[in-house]
Amino acid sequence: MPDTPAIEVHDLTKRYPTGHTAVSDLSLTIARGETVALLGPNGAGKSTTVEILEGFRSRTAGEVRVLGTDPARPTREHKARVGIVLQTSAESPNVTVAEQLRHFGRLYPRSRSVEELLAATGLEAQRNTRVSRLSGGQRRRVDVALGVIGRPEVLFLDEPTTGFDPEARRQFWDLVTAVKREGTTVLLTTHYLDEAAHLADRAAVIADGRLRALAPIDELGGAEARTPRLRWRDADGTRHEERTDRPQDRIRSTTTPMLDLEVIRPSLEDVYLEMVA
Repeated sequence: MPDTPAIEVHDLTKRYPTGHTAVSDLSLTIARGETVALLGPNGAGKSTTVEILEGFRSRTAGEVRVLGTDPARPTREHKARVGIVLQTSAESPNVTVAEQLRHFGRLYPRSRSVEELLAATGLEAQRNTRVSRLSGGQRRRVDVALGVIGRPEVLFLDEPTTGFDPEARRQFWDLVTAVKREGTTVLLTTHYLDEAAHLADRAAVIADGRLRALAPIDELGGAEARTPRLRWRDADGTRHEERTDRPQDRIRSTTTPMLDLEVIRPSLEDVYLEMVA
């Protein structure tokens, strides 16, 4: 049903026979048309969570639904509604980029044009180059093009811009923005905080397999985490640090000199690092 969430995860747990728990009691809901970024350090459980949602990895416990379907038991119709860009590239075939895109485009009823995908992924100059001869970064762009070629309702992007140069990353952002305008739900894992801030409506921070926060980008960590900090030292060398949401008033109210004064406004990176520490 269109009014149901695109992705539903309740108490998801993945535990391996070795005893290692990659994901523990994770719950989140993603609305249709929403873009959510999964943030977290290496080994946090991001890729495991995404692979379970994609249907590539089994879960130990919990309930998962993607477009109302359990991804562990997908139908052919369900697979056609989902786009996937894996963290690593598949083996490269001995066909040109354009041939590869044209072949996969025939598998979908409403595929994007080859020209649109070449332009969006910065591969126009490589259209007649065999995929097996592309650089690693260029192969990654082909992966992205194949992930969006069928105009999916849900798109999983697992570290999609690894190997992209700055211009190609911007082109990719434009492509994702266009996909979002079509109503596609996007779940993105990335180490680039600027990418998350640019593309995502909300961010989910995962560390040690647990969900630490789920909020709009500019609200992550809560108000306290974004409160500016004052740092200074007294004339005798004593150092001070204080949080205040009104740093100018605090400075004006001080009667003693505040030497080496700094006003530090936490960035998204500062908030994120504090959450996963």
